Amino acid sequence: MYNIIMTLLIIVSVLIVIATMMQPQKQQDALNALSGGAVFSGQTKKRGFEAFMEKVTSVLLVLFFLLAFVLAYLSTK
Repeated sequence: MYNIIMTLLIIVSVLIVIATMMQPQKQQDALNALSGGAVFSGQTKKRGFEAFMEKVTSVLLVLFFLLAFVLAYLSTK
């Protein structure tokens, strides 16, 4: 059981890295960041691919922590 959970944890870790790298980047120039324009950029609703990738990343992170807790519990027994 320990080896199965460890393998799943490694697979989820790799998927988290891939999902994080696939998320679209926000391009902002230095003038916009210094003038305070960056404050309002996070208030727009994400749509399409960006929203999907955010949900996938969130689910993978929850799965990662659950697997890590199960693995920690199994290693203490």
